[in-house]
Amino acid sequence: MGGALGMTLTSLLYPAMLGVQKVSNAPERVVAKPATGPLTEADRDFVVQVRSAGLWEYPVGRKAAKKGTTKAVRSAGQHLADTDASLDAACRDVAVQLGIALPNQPSPLQQTFESRLNGESGKQFDADLATTVRATSGQLLTTIASVRTTTRNSLVRALADQANDTVLAHITVMEKTGLVDFGQALAQETASPDLPAQDLTPPPAVAGQPQIALTPSADSTASPSPTVR
Repeated sequence: MGGALGMTLTSLLYPAMLGVQKVSNAPERVVAKPATGPLTEADRDFVVQVRSAGLWEYPVGRKAAKKGTTKAVRSAGQHLADTDASLDAACRDVAVQLGIALPNQPSPLQQTFESRLNGESGKQFDADLATTVRATSGQLLTTIASVRTTTRNSLVRALADQANDTVLAHITVMEKTGLVDFGQALAQETASPDLPAQDLTPPPAVAGQPQIALTPSADSTASPSPTVR
């Protein structure tokens, strides 16, 4: 994997870094006061980020489940799609209760990344998938930890708990493929972004547009965690 992959990963990782920065810089910026506890700007950004991550990982996982060249890659892809669908269901439920508007598309850069993987096949696709998901999941895990330890909202805590389990499982299944380039993945987790905000933010859903729901496979064992109300 060359420089092009490195540049793409740097771009895609920034939304996760943005979440960490907002938690660090403004943990007390309250935007709403629901019964489940004060909701900060960082909490709101985190819910949107969970949604955005699933919107690009889910279709890539479905592709891997069908076109991966090894059983491990196909299994990892199916796991990615099913667990993202489960987490997305919980995310949408939390968003409704907290009045958070969710996107129907990932960020422009995430869309570009998804398109690039869709254009790949064979071993190149397998290797890029494993390294990219490992890198982005590692970054998101840091964001989850920051939000989980600072939020005062019980719904956000419950979502962070499920997201933590889901993302850690993503890391594990990608590593089990034996295709992760750890040097590349770790470099991308710590890369400093230099990108315009409009490329890093998922576009808002069009008014009146039905909310897209990610659907698990018929034999999926993943299910949304009980929601704290």
